[in-house]
Parts: sequence; structure tokens; C-alpha cells
Amino acid sequence: MTDLVIASNNKGKIKEIKEMIHTIHLLSLNDIGFNEEIPEPYPTFAENAFIKANTVHHFCGKNVFADDSGICVNALNGEPGVISAHYSGERNDEKNLQKILNNLRDKTDNTAYYFAVICLIWNNETYYFEGTCTGIIIPNKRGTNGFGYDPIFIPDGYNQTFAELPLTVKNTISHRGIAVKKMIDFLKDKV
Repeated sequence: MTDLVIASNNKGKIKEIKEMIHTIHLLSLNDIGFNEEIPEPYPTFAENAFIKANTVHHFCGKNVFADDSGICVNALNGEPGVISAHYSGERNDEKNLQKILNNLRDKTDNTAYYFAVICLIWNNETYYFEGTCTGIIIPNKRGTNGFGYDPIFIPDGYNQTFAELPLTVKNTISHRGIAVKKMIDFLKDKV
């Protein structure tokens, strides 16, 4: 089975992706002994995904992919966007989530979308895959699954938050799930 490194130690993200990839042996950063923090200084999801994938690829020489994703709230001019993981000034899911809710308090538009970009380095070639999931932000958290902003995001066509939906459903409709599926479809021809 071919190895593929996911440039992440985010347990929620790794669990989601492992549920979707069965024909490839998925390795985490812990599995390859990579324990550095990779800065994400760029203003676009694609640039941040590339720097993560490229850094890990140079470290281990294996095929690797990284994603950068975030939530974009329309009433907040697309914030937090690329800084979703640090929106409150630190990497803290609860503080980030509360900042969105506080900033939306006097707004009437609660529409938002999750966006993900995957950068795959496969046999020294670089490929990108994107996914988007639109929905709304609700004022009170619901559900215990997922991570990040999942307890306050209801995807279009559903009445449950990402944190309430079963992982199998979330993986088929989420921004990351869509991008991962595109990558898996691409890899079917490669393995």
C-alpha cells in the first residue's frame, strides 16, 4: 500500500480524512516524526497549503498533502477566512467561535461558507483541489462532533450543524470532504 503523509496533527481532521481514504496508507506528522510548527503566513489558502505540504515533503521525501481551510462569513466581509484557526488571536476553537458570534450579534445576514484547498505533492509534482460548503451560522452551539466552528454551522439543505451530523454525512458535503474526494478521484489513476 502506498504511503501518503497528511501534513497535520489535528486529530479531528485526520479522523475525517482516514474515513475517506482506504486504498492508501495515511501517515500523520507524528507518524513520520515531524513535530515542528509550520507557519501559515500567507494571505491565501493555496499558499498556506503549499508551504505546509512542501515543508513536510522536504522533511520526509514522501508523497504528502496539506490543506488550509476556513470559514468565511458574508456579513463580516469574508472574515475570518484564512485566519480562521487564529481568529481570536490564538489557536483556540472556543474563543474563535465566540468571536464570530459576538461579531454577528447586530447583523441580519448569517450566511457563511467553509472553503478548503488541498495541496498534494505526488511524485514531486504539485496539484491543488478545492471544496466549498455554504450554509448559515446559528447563535448557539449544537452538537459534540467535529471541531472548530462546526457547532455553529448548518450546511444548506440540512437542519443539523456539522457537529450534529454523522461523520459519514459531513464527509460527503463538507468543504474538506469535497476537496478530499477530488484528490482521491485523482489518485485512483496513480495507485
